[in-house]
Amino acid sequence: MSRENGCDLPEDLYYLVEKHVWARLDGDEVVVGLTDVAQNMAKTIISVSLKAAGKSIRRGRSLATVESGKWVGPVPCPVEGEVISVNEHLVAQPGLLNSDPYGEGWVARVRPNDWASDAAELVTGVDGVQAYRAFLDAEGIVCSE
Repeated sequence: MSRENGCDLPEDLYYLVEKHVWARLDGDEVVVGLTDVAQNMAKTIISVSLKAAGKSIRRGRSLATVESGKWVGPVPCPVEGEVISVNEHLVAQPGLLNSDPYGEGWVARVRPNDWASDAAELVTGVDGVQAYRAFLDAEGIVCSE
């Protein structure tokens, strides 16, 4: 786990930096969630509305809508494919996005149409962390400790 500007950024994830979402390949599915950066900027998340499983989704389209006291916005999907499942626990416990954004706070599982093409559009590893750090520095974003 790398820590940049106070934000946790696991090096094993794929990031869509500008949209603050992550992806992790798990077998033939991709787990998607919000980054620590997103949850820090949103502050306390008070509700999550999930899209239905079983639907096709295009890259960049919303998997869920998240609401905090400061912000309401989409969770864009970093891959194109079929939504296999959504994390129903987030409806009753939206704070999981704050407390465990890379674990229990995952948003959806998607079966990608073409993981190789989608992954090429994302950043990962040391390059991903460096790209995220550059974005955080450029935007003046610092996560709370």
